[in-house]
Amino acid sequence: MNVLVIEDHPTDRKLMSVVLKMEGHVVHESASAESAIDAILTTTPDVILLDLRLPGMDGMALVRQLKANPETSGIPIVVVTAFPESYPREDLLAAGCDAYIAKPINTRQLPNQLREVTERRSG
Repeated sequence: MNVLVIEDHPTDRKLMSVVLKMEGHVVHESASAESAIDAILTTTPDVILLDLRLPGMDGMALVRQLKANPETSGIPIVVVTAFPESYPREDLLAAGCDAYIAKPINTRQLPNQLREVTERRSG
């Protein structure tokens, strides 16, 4: 699976990337929503793992932009946040997010969570 990890915190980004690479996934990384837009158009990820608190454009603005674009609207988006109280699950799902993971991430469950999301979207 081709995964784009969008996370501004280097340690969290590396952790998610390493876990997914160990499971055999191809992982691309981005530290901001703005740089992620270019990566999405060039790498065509199967799923996006997106932190909501990003510098510049936040994760919710990126979700809305991606879901409004016919070229990217079908890409599943799994949002990640350390601040679940700021982002009610219902609001995220209504905005077009496909799944929601609260930090700290359970590294043993992460690959399965992404697989479940992509299988739901494709089948």
